[in-house]
Amino acid sequence: MHLPRKRFTDFAAVRKEIADETDRETGRTKQISSVPIHLSIYSPNVVNLTLVDLPGLTKVAVEGQPDSIVQDIENMVRAFIEKPNCIILAISPANQDLATSDAIKISREVDPKGERTFGVLTKIDLMDKGTDAVDILEGRAYKLQFPWIGVVNRSQADINKSVDMIAARRREREYFASTPEYKHLANRMGSEHLGKMLSKHLETVIKSRIPGLQSLISKTIIELETELSRLGKPIATDAGGKLYMIMEICRAFDQIFKEHLDGIRPGGDKVYNVFDNQLPAALKRLQFDKHLSMENVRKLITEADGYQPHLIAPEQGYRRLIESSLVTIKGPAEAAVDAVHAILKELVHKAMGETVELKQYPTLRVEVGNAACESLDRMKEESRKATLQLVEMECSYLTVDFFRKLPQDIEKGGNPTHSLFDRYNDSYLRRIGTTVLSYVNMVCGSLRNSIPKSIVYCQVREAKRSLLDHFFTELGKKEGKQLGSLLDEDPAIMQRRVSLAKRLELYRSAQSEIDAVAWSK
Repeated sequence: MHLPRKRFTDFAAVRKEIADETDRETGRTKQISSVPIHLSIYSPNVVNLTLVDLPGLTKVAVEGQPDSIVQDIENMVRAFIEKPNCIILAISPANQDLATSDAIKISREVDPKGERTFGVLTKIDLMDKGTDAVDILEGRAYKLQFPWIGVVNRSQADINKSVDMIAARRREREYFASTPEYKHLANRMGSEHLGKMLSKHLETVIKSRIPGLQSLISKTIIELETELSRLGKPIATDAGGKLYMIMEICRAFDQIFKEHLDGIRPGGDKVYNVFDNQLPAALKRLQFDKHLSMENVRKLITEADGYQPHLIAPEQGYRRLIESSLVTIKGPAEAAVDAVHAILKELVHKAMGETVELKQYPTLRVEVGNAACESLDRMKEESRKATLQLVEMECSYLTVDFFRKLPQDIEKGGNPTHSLFDRYNDSYLRRIGTTVLSYVNMVCGSLRNSIPKSIVYCQVREAKRSLLDHFFTELGKKEGKQLGSLLDEDPAIMQRRVSLAKRLELYRSAQSEIDAVAWSK
């Protein structure tokens, strides 16, 4: 991997490169490095197998090695062999007592049942005369779940003479076939048999893990797809693509906002609460009866006469009493407009928080939020004007029929034979107050129904219909660079998306390959 494009055909050059790379990592000391050297071998004569060649376990540090080397090597070996998917090749020399074998000792610690440990006996040809390794190879001296395998490697003299591996393997076969003690075991001895057995075992293990692998890969693919979906689509490169992308995000936001108003999502019911509770309660608090007290009626009626008292009914006084009462309805009307405006703004903020795509682009989020709130402000002003006009209309024109239907003695102020000034007695003024209160209550009841209609028409309906219309108009005037500034995604998110997409591609490729293997077996 450190020379990805270089191919070696001479194994002497391979050996030199391994030594050189080790020196580069350790600085030409006798220290070890945990950075692996990856070497891929392609040949029609080798089995499919990944082999991790670890440094041999030692008991003492030699000249040029730090005192920690013993523990360092053991820690490195453990880091590999502790992995449950790892097959352990426990190599012990036949010319030493197996009871002192470090390889067997450490393998037993991490794999006590021996389910993934293969015992390999080397240097069988170097054993003292009169001794053999049959007890070990037949599993009597130390039993493993898998049969022991003996190998005979090249001697140092062979290596010095550059005896090739083909000749070495032939001599190994001849040794087991011609040595009387091992003849009966010859068919399962040697490096070639070891390679085939390991490859076959690896295949068996992989097959047994396929269902688990399929499940893990499927789960990971779903997780990657979910996170990619959460991160949103990558930014388009051209102006048209950016504009389309912004419009789509805005439409998604607008749809969520409408769903809140229509009751699909919560919050829209608060508008109805304004009309059903807040407005009626505010109108009730106006207390027209107190406004039309005897003192207030007398004051306004008398003032309306001016220097010349009315001969029959004090019409101007009636008008002033009615107008001064009705004008107070403007307060609750404006409060209802403001309350609905506040609810709509709250729903805008909710919808923004629920629009996944807006979280991806903070600048666009701010711009859309500002545009929506500006629209609501304009609608509020229109609604305020229209709603107050309703009240002013009632003040400007009185329903004459209401007064024509009243008993004549009330209209004329009692007995016509009384003097003009007798008509301002308490009884007469009380009748005027009662009459005006009845009319004002009638008008108030009417406005209680028409104010919500005005507010819904000017604010709620308009917000549903054209919340972002002005923003879209302005958007159409922007150039590619300006549109790009609205889609200012965090570079870390962009990098994360690219990384996730690559991983997803790898997992999908792995899924199809494993599925093909699973079906073919």
